[in-house]
Amino acid sequence: MKIAIFDVQAGEKKYFTKHLAGHELFFTRNKVDETTAPLAKDCQVLMVFITSKLTSKVLATMPKLKLIITRSTGFDHIDLEYCERQGIMVTNVPSYGENTVAEHAFALILTLSRNIHKSYLRTTREDYRIEGLKGFDLRGKTIGVVGAGKIGLHLIKMARGFDMQVLTYDVNRNDFLADVLGFKYVSLEELLRRSDIISLHVPENKFTHHLINRQNIGLIKKGALLINTARGGIVETEALIEALDKKILSGAGLDVIEGENLIMEEKQLAYDKETAKEMMSLVKNHILLSKDNVIFTPHIAFYSEEAVERIMEVSVENLQAFINGQPQNIVKA
Repeated sequence: MKIAIFDVQAGEKKYFTKHLAGHELFFTRNKVDETTAPLAKDCQVLMVFITSKLTSKVLATMPKLKLIITRSTGFDHIDLEYCERQGIMVTNVPSYGENTVAEHAFALILTLSRNIHKSYLRTTREDYRIEGLKGFDLRGKTIGVVGAGKIGLHLIKMARGFDMQVLTYDVNRNDFLADVLGFKYVSLEELLRRSDIISLHVPENKFTHHLINRQNIGLIKKGALLINTARGGIVETEALIEALDKKILSGAGLDVIEGENLIMEEKQLAYDKETAKEMMSLVKNHILLSKDNVIFTPHIAFYSEEAVERIMEVSVENLQAFINGQPQNIVKA
């Protein structure tokens, strides 16, 4: 098959050349738009990332197109209604980094609980005093996991490995998994009151925007830690700052901050230099970063070698499944 692969980044060309041997491949670093679309006018398969905007006008220039593979979970950059009318199948990568994000969240927890960030800064200044660096054990502590989806469940399993008690808030209960993994469903209010560590793992939508806010942040157990590797808008920034200033929270580990809605999806940071620049400006001026009990990572919870490779693997699998007449990971309007 003739396959056009756009938005190609370092390492991807080598991987796809190896795993798509036997197909006619065209690679370009460019995204698909009205000016670059003619490059794929004869292709049967189009492989893209979310930076490519596949409008009906763009897609109309590819009359032989049968399959679009987006190397992302999101697919709102594709005109699905047009694709359905034209008989073009669209597939995505529905998941690729559940354990990756959970591991990063736990890295933030361990860093804060043992003051690793403060210790590191001291030793870089050749200051080896231990005053003010006393941490606390995780064993026996209660962690509240907000959102028990794929990422949340990975975190729960890790927490149980540290012999922690686990409370969970989720609108969709799975009592079987709760029994198997040893966690308890509670209301959000109870979770905030009882948890020594709170970790957020819900998508941002109209129901979860400012889920942690000025009205409920005062319920948090005094001295707790807040971890957010989900989306910045889940936490009201002013409420978070107030909770840190009033020592309701003893610290926060953040991979995301409010105002980050300019990021369409995690992997765009790795692809889009302009987005990365905007992120840098946002972070540089953020008041939270002036606090020594806040650690921030620049939206990299998803970004591991294995997760990126899984995206490529699933993309190849999507193509092979289509060729075999058993398509997978289909998305529709």
